Amino acid sequence: MSTITTNTESSVTAAAAMAIEANAALLKGTIRKTATPTTTTLQTPGRGWSNGDMRPEMFPLTRNGKLQLYSGQRRWIHLAHGWSRIGATGNGQQASQYSRRVSFSQKGTSIVESSEDEARAVRSLIAQLCEQFYRNGWATGTGGGVSIRVGGPEEDRPWRVFVAPSGIQKEDMIGDDIFELDMERNVIVQPKTTGLRQSACTPLWYVVYKNRPNAKCVIHTHSMFAQLATMLDPTESSKVLRVTHLEMLKGVGHHGYDDFLEIPIIDNRPSEDLLAAQLEKAIKDYPNTNAVLVRRHGVYVWGDSWEQAKTQGEAFDYLFESCVKMRQMGIDPSQVPLHGTYREDDEEPAAKRIKTNGFNGMGKADNVRDLASNPTPILPRDGKHLLLDIEGCTTSISFVKDTLFPFVLEHIDTYVNGLAPTEYNEVLEALNSDLKEEDKARVNDLNDCACIVRYMVQNDMKVASLKSLQGQMWKTGYEKGDLKGHVFADFVPFLHWMETHGVQVHIYSSGSVQAQKLLFGYSTHGDLTEFLHQYFDITTSGNKKEASSYTKIAKELGVAPSDIVFCSDSEAELKAAKTAGIGHAIMTVRPGNEAITAEGRKAYPQVFSLLQLCGI
Repeated sequence: MSTITTNTESSVTAAAAMAIEANAALLKGTIRKTATPTTTTLQTPGRGWSNGDMRPEMFPLTRNGKLQLYSGQRRWIHLAHGWSRIGATGNGQQASQYSRRVSFSQKGTSIVESSEDEARAVRSLIAQLCEQFYRNGWATGTGGGVSIRVGGPEEDRPWRVFVAPSGIQKEDMIGDDIFELDMERNVIVQPKTTGLRQSACTPLWYVVYKNRPNAKCVIHTHSMFAQLATMLDPTESSKVLRVTHLEMLKGVGHHGYDDFLEIPIIDNRPSEDLLAAQLEKAIKDYPNTNAVLVRRHGVYVWGDSWEQAKTQGEAFDYLFESCVKMRQMGIDPSQVPLHGTYREDDEEPAAKRIKTNGFNGMGKADNVRDLASNPTPILPRDGKHLLLDIEGCTTSISFVKDTLFPFVLEHIDTYVNGLAPTEYNEVLEALNSDLKEEDKARVNDLNDCACIVRYMVQNDMKVASLKSLQGQMWKTGYEKGDLKGHVFADFVPFLHWMETHGVQVHIYSSGSVQAQKLLFGYSTHGDLTEFLHQYFDITTSGNKKEASSYTKIAKELGVAPSDIVFCSDSEAELKAAKTAGIGHAIMTVRPGNEAITAEGRKAYPQVFSLLQLCGI
């Protein structure tokens, strides 16, 4: 079969042969650059990019090519000569490589030659960043985006804001896809690619720019670890993610290794623009953070340059991943480690004793130090019986003191006056029998039930007669809807976890069994009694500060004391439980609880959420 060669084919073949010969010569180092770096010959059929028209470092197959590439050619599209994360501290002082905290970065002189060159460089840089974020797993499925602004008052010219488009594949983005806007969100230059729309993140990027004057770049990612970090609280009510004592804290700005970083979390909305008000509030409420998490969504990160924003985005993602994996290990990333890190003293500096957050909105309390530092015990694998206190454990102490007790005092006169004479005398006799002689001397009228009750409540007396009367009064209040039993937000998911894993949850409180069932039966989260197995009080089992009470409970449950895990906020109760041979005695640390003593801190592991017992 004969071969017919056209003139065109001949010219293409010849061009290809020339390209091959040129490539071979290039590899031998015999061809020098004869054209400017911007010269392109791709319009000529058969001419390849490695035919000698490009610098050797762009074809680094040889040692010389690699040397030229890595000795003088940066891989990112820069706008200035050099950049460093180490610029200045928060008070504007020059930072060094040893500075504990660094807040601002520094850059070299501009390498931009003209306004057109700047626009082209920024557009291309956004495309390059989006491609990298896609590779990181931050911008898959067209999600995420980048905005960069240049100019501004410090350069004595208007801001130029460049934003990525919406709905296109981030790994395939080009500079021609980018919008240029002014600070009023007016489009100054449309992208060359037609049919595109601005990123849905655009309103939020402007929220950052207007509330952080130094911000030059904002990055939005759909990082998997950012999303998971917002769900470490199973109740999904946490307002912040709190992290401390991780080296990478130095990379997020304004923080050092042993500082407490609080990253605000805002709830997601059906569309990005609806997040603007929440984002603005979070930025104002947390001036020392350079990121805001969006629950079940992702994160917004910004910086005083695109380099700083990128660097901080990487550091934040490292911290998010650390938080998720630490939680899987049963370690709380928000707590100061008791061991394994250098400390000049045992006291936490006052500057760090800031508001403490947690799954239950922990705020100002008398036991802030307790809330800020504790180990994280996990329920033993074979633990099947969990005994819980109520006050300071499942329920806030303030609920009992500020709601239940005042309810009794407010309604005691009406209640006892409505009793039949026989019932009244029975109550009076029971109350008097629980008074010691020194107490009787202090009560104004021993024939007045209301007077005795007020004395007992004011002196926090835990006696059977008072508990029984309170239980009857609370029953009326719960049934009428005047009372709702408070439980911490972690209690419901905790109960579900225990039921799923075959762990029986029992209650032991100084309050009567009747009062216990009312609290959980009429709780703020509905009727929870189906999750609770047995109830114990001081009339059924004895004083909670006596070891014999726990022995009696173990016998009632039909198990050895060592098979029981007991949680309480009272050191005296935990001591009695350990004396009785209870297997695990755990201190619950809740807002408003009494501060733990030094002895108690050493003797009992502490949890600030019952979910920690689940290993969550």
